[in-house]
Amino acid sequence: MRDEDDLAAHFRVRHAVFVAEQGVFAGTDRDGWDASAVHVVAAVGPLVVGAVRLYPLDEAGLWQGDRLAVLPEARRFRAGGPLVRFAVRTAGERGGRLMIAQVQEPNVPFFQHLGWSRVGAPAPYHGIPHQRMAIPLAGAPAAFAEEGYAWALG
Repeated sequence: MRDEDDLAAHFRVRHAVFVAEQGVFAGTDRDGWDASAVHVVAAVGPLVVGAVRLYPLDEAGLWQGDRLAVLPEARRFRAGGPLVRFAVRTAGERGGRLMIAQVQEPNVPFFQHLGWSRVGAPAPYHGIPHQRMAIPLAGAPAAFAEEGYAWALG
């Protein structure tokens, strides 16, 4: 985030996608994680068209990526890939070893294309089928094993 205007735009994109378009949340999608999360935006020229947030879940290097949103009219610009790559790189640069996310079923192939793997079976998340997914981060040792994160991976 560069400034408060970017943060406001980040929240507007999330609201437009998760509240207005998809109806995943009623009223707002904001929660307690927003206070400490890294908020990222994607812009096309002066217009903010996408958003994602990320935050550490523990001191051992587990990070969560979520609230990936791109405005419907801007999806042709393919801002989702750069947002996800930026989140993964940023978490790795900050000492992360593994990033997890809850991904809506139709978006699983997109995440797999970006190097993410399915973890377990799809399950409802906020009333919508989601697939838990994970990706090792730059901070992960070569012999990285997901078993150390069994509590988070389910």
